[in-house]
Amino acid sequence: MSLLRNQPESTNRASFSDCPTAVVVDDDPHVRSLLKQILESAGYATDTFDNGAEGARAALAIRPDLITMDVTLPGMDGIEAIRRVRAAGADTHIIVVSGLHDDADKISAFDAGADDYVTKPFRPRELRARVDALTRRLSR
Repeated sequence: MSLLRNQPESTNRASFSDCPTAVVVDDDPHVRSLLKQILESAGYATDTFDNGAEGARAALAIRPDLITMDVTLPGMDGIEAIRRVRAAGADTHIIVVSGLHDDADKISAFDAGADDYVTKPFRPRELRARVDALTRRLSR
């Protein structure tokens, strides 16, 4: 069974061997597609997942440069997925993209190991600017 079996929107990363990689984890197919478009327009080879458990497993297998993670996911929530990724020693940049707006939710995400937090609905240009800033840091 392939680790990447449930990702019909995935990019074939073999064609992007020299570019940064990203994993998108969101259960909403429209948001997942938009995030994929934003990241690919920024030059990232992107794989997508619709639940926290598969997203965390993929992040550990792929070791992407960037992960976008929703919080409210079926099965394992995004906070637990982030904890597992960090507990395994991954130092990838994690941006939470969530509909949860409370300070307590944001603090939980940062405590779990998130680097940034963007609330839904988000502005694609703002998210792209954040990704571009990260890309500049990665290329140094």
